[in-house]
Amino acid sequence: MTKPPAACLIGWPAAHSRSPLIHHYWLRTLGIEGGYSIEAIPPEGFAEFVLHLSTHGFVGANVTIPHKERALALSKPDDRASAVGAANTLWYEGGELRSTNTDIEGFINNLDACAPGWDRAEDALVLGAGGASRAVVFGLLERGIKSVHLANRTIERARALAGQFGARVHPVAWETVKELLPRAGLLVNTTSLGMHGQPPLQIDVGLLPDNAVVADLVYVPLETPLLAAARARGLKVADGLGMLLHQAVRGFELWFGQRPKVTPELRELVEADLKGA
Repeated sequence: MTKPPAACLIGWPAAHSRSPLIHHYWLRTLGIEGGYSIEAIPPEGFAEFVLHLSTHGFVGANVTIPHKERALALSKPDDRASAVGAANTLWYEGGELRSTNTDIEGFINNLDACAPGWDRAEDALVLGAGGASRAVVFGLLERGIKSVHLANRTIERARALAGQFGARVHPVAWETVKELLPRAGLLVNTTSLGMHGQPPLQIDVGLLPDNAVVADLVYVPLETPLLAAARARGLKVADGLGMLLHQAVRGFELWFGQRPKVTPELRELVEADLKGA
């Protein structure tokens, strides 16, 4: 008798992840026999675990901090994972360990769901130049946004990231954000500013155009001060929880063979869990 397929989340630490909640909901609602667990694996044990993933009983995995770059190096990445320089989803194809980065589609599909027509913006302003920012910039360029301004406190990091994407990405000093807001049709926060326990993000959303869309990758709290201010102004917003849910879709489909849906019920389930944390 064959065991039902199982996937896992590999991280260090990993206990606070909402991924099991999301995948178990989909397994249950789609009537699929399968499993999803958390595997807390320290950096020194990561290579051994990943290279023997199937031996450990898994058909694939999500990968989170601090293993995303290493996961890329230990697998055969697709174009998206290569472009972002990090992998967050692993699966087997013909016995070969493959990888992708679903942060890109998570971000873009969440924008499509929350703010249809957002891609009419010609100018986007992205705050932060870390790994999440790289996925966001890739997605925006792929979707056809003409110009992306990338602001980071250390402009060297913004320059390095912009250098990987070409002439449509413009690194700018953090101090110039205020001047760029009036022309930004899309504002995206990829920093941890505004997250629970972190300093606030000082941005005057009153300077944005009336049709601007505001996205924040932070999901604790569910509504960051940035999103609250944007909503109060009547702007369309896309939150970090939506991105978290949408980025989980492709992994589930690769492992369990059915494409799940992000439903209001799933969102309520994860929201309730976050509020109880």
